[in-house]
Amino acid sequence: MAEEGASPPRSGRRERRPPRRITPDYLRRAARHYLERYAVPAAQLRRVLARKVALSCRHHGDEPGSFDAMLDEVVAACVSSGLVDDRRFAEGRAASLRRRGQSARMVAAKLSAKGVGRTLAVQASASEPDDEMAVARTAAKRKRLGPWARGDRMASRQKDIAALARAGFPMAIARAVVDGAGEEDT
Repeated sequence: MAEEGASPPRSGRRERRPPRRITPDYLRRAARHYLERYAVPAAQLRRVLARKVALSCRHHGDEPGSFDAMLDEVVAACVSSGLVDDRRFAEGRAASLRRRGQSARMVAAKLSAKGVGRTLAVQASASEPDDEMAVARTAAKRKRLGPWARGDRMASRQKDIAALARAGFPMAIARAVVDGAGEEDT
């Protein structure tokens, strides 16, 4: 028999603490903590901080719109101090995606989705046609398309070209890669 006043048995789950009240100091600390772990553009940092504000406002009954000026101030302080640099983020992320075989179009789309301005995203992802061919070869190797495919290459030619086209490569480059441009790398 359970004793009176004894706490119920624990199910192994901890109770969640309620979210903190939003203050400028809290937002600055949250921004620094987030930026220690991730490199992000200003728009992404603002989205992360806005989620914290919204969670706190739901719990405490505040109006989320009343914190917009505070959010803008914290993000502007991070930008002015150099902790957040959209250009540096875009160039680094674009280089990483290009090494993994992402087309210039796909890189620009992913950067825009992260909150980088469209013109900066296009500038960071721009490449020479020769570079685009090398990136398409990398993508084909990773996906085992064209010269790197197993089995009958001619039977899957159209599917391979379509896969590269869906990945954002121009049709001329997709055809060249699938038809064997790059076999010297094999």
